[in-house]
Formats: sequence, structure tokens, C-alpha cells
Amino acid sequence: MRLLVVNANTSDIVTEKVAAQARASASTGTEIVAVTGTFGARVIGSRAEHAIGEHSALALVAKHAPGCDAVVIAVSYDTGLRAARELLPIPVVGMTEAGLLTACMLGGRIGVITFGRRVLPLYHELVASYGLGARIAGWRTLESTAAYQRGAHDALDRELVAAAQDLIERDGAETVVLTGAVMAGVPARIQNDVPVPLIDCIACAVRQAELLHALGCPKPSVGSYAPPTGRELIAVDEAIAAAFASAGQP
Repeated sequence: MRLLVVNANTSDIVTEKVAAQARASASTGTEIVAVTGTFGARVIGSRAEHAIGEHSALALVAKHAPGCDAVVIAVSYDTGLRAARELLPIPVVGMTEAGLLTACMLGGRIGVITFGRRVLPLYHELVASYGLGARIAGWRTLESTAAYQRGAHDALDRELVAAAQDLIERDGAETVVLTGAVMAGVPARIQNDVPVPLIDCIACAVRQAELLHALGCPKPSVGSYAPPTGRELIAVDEAIAAAFASAGQP
């Protein structure tokens, strides 16, 4: 299968990390096509930037999804997920939704680690939208920028292990989700130092996208995720206009 991985941030470093983990996680025969946003924030860190990122994500999937069998949204706010899921005829998986649902199957109480207190409310809102707020044992935020740099990350790894241990000991977390696309590949690196499962959201999203493709479930033809047909759009990106024009067609 051919799997499109969409980073609506404009950071190539994030795309590199996501693509590497996606390829490491994918089944033999799955081709990974990773794309980066062409406008918007380097790294989304506010509701306003997230709104811009949703436009970027939709433009990316409209342009690059033709010929692909599924899409992974590789932004930890699952930026543009619902719009892309509505518009496209193929499965669309959000990395954080995939990670949280995987965590639910591995333990009862979930700990979450992310970067930056400024964006913590965005994650609260996202988790609540999935109906999973009651499963969250606790949250920890790190202010380090090391994850966005190339090279060794020993200090970051120590911070992450300490945060995970604190979630386990203080809050009773039975699984820990590491949010942020830039965390791709990190859980495997530190898993031996933590006594509960650490969730790599990109790995989960890739495998769930493969599963949905293999299951072959049809796209809904009624309800809020049915294709948006008969809509008039003015002055939008050509790829988006084409995706709307073809929505709902066999």
C-alpha cells in the first residue's frame, strides 16, 4: 500500500523524524510518502496557528492523497483530521487519536507527556473531543527544545524518563503517551527505563492506517462524514477545489 504522512508544520526536521519512524513501523511493502506544509508555523503552538495548519493540512492531502491508500496526520493536535476524513475516500488517521486509542487497549489510566504549558489546553480539548478525558491519569509538560534539533538527546531522554516515572508513581498511569510528532521514535529509545508501555503515536497511526486499509470498510455515504457534494467554492487552492469536485464520485 501507499501511505501519505502529512506534516502541516513547515519544519523539515519534524518531517524527517516522522518519516523515519513511519518507515521503521510500516509493514513490508508499505510505501511512505511524507510531505511538509508550505505555509504556516514552523511548529504549531497556538489555536491561531492550528487554524492555519488545518488549511495547510487540507491543501496537502488534496494535492498528494490521489494514488495513496490511506493518510496519517502527523501533527499532534490531529490538525485537519476531521476535514480530511470527511473529504477523502480513503482512511485518514490522526496520530494522537491513534496513540490514545492504543493506550486504552494496554492499560486503564493514561499519562500524557508533551512540550510546552502554553499548548496544554489544546491537548485537553483534543482529548475531550475524543471522549477520553476520564481515562487520563495526569499530564506532564517539558519546556526543552532539544527534540527539535538533530543529534544526541541524552538530557531530553532523562527528562522524559523522569516525567514518565512521576506519572506512574504520583498519578497511577498504566501507559504513557508521548505526544508531539517530534517524539517519533523516542519511546523505543527509552522504553527499557520505564515499567509501563510508552506509546509512539506515529507508529500507532501507521499500523492503524494499514489495518483500516486491509479491512476495506466503506466510507460513510450519509451523516457528517459523508462526502461534501454540491458545494460552491470561491478562490480556493486548485487541489482543494479538485478534491471537492471529485468527492462522492466512485
